[in-house]
Amino acid sequence: MVCNVQRRYPPTEFHAETSRTLSNAHPHARIGRIYAGAATFEAITWVGLLVGMFLKHVTDTTEAGVWVFGRLHGLAFTVYVVVTLVTARKLRWEWWVTLGALAASIPPLATLVAEWWLSRTGRLAPRADQSVEPPVAVSPGHPA
Repeated sequence: MVCNVQRRYPPTEFHAETSRTLSNAHPHARIGRIYAGAATFEAITWVGLLVGMFLKHVTDTTEAGVWVFGRLHGLAFTVYVVVTLVTARKLRWEWWVTLGALAASIPPLATLVAEWWLSRTGRLAPRADQSVEPPVAVSPGHPA
C-alpha cells in the first residue's frame, strides 16, 4: 500500500507553538518565582562547592572553598527542598512531578533543568483558580 500524503516537517503549528512557549507564555506565580530563585541559588552553590573541591583535592591549594560553599550549599539544599514541597502543595503538582523536582537537588545543576522544565510545562504558573497578583485597592482621590 502506497501513501501519497505529503507531510510538512516541521508543521506550521510547530512554529507558532515553539514561539509561544519560548516567550513568557506561562508567567510564574509568586511561589513559582521563589522556587526559581531557590533552584538557581542551589545550582550556584553547587558550582562553588565543585570549584572548592577542585582546589582542595586536585591543586592542594586551599580548603576555604569547601568550607564556605559546603555550608552555603547545605543551606541552599535545605531551602530548595522546603520551597519545592511548599510549591508542590500550593500549585498542586502531581506526586511524580514533586518527586522529580526533589530528585533534581542531588545531581549538580539539575535544579536548573528542573526549573526550566517546570516553567516550560506551565507548572510554575498560577493555577486557573488562583490570580497572578492580588488586586490592588486604590483610594478615592489618589491616581493609580
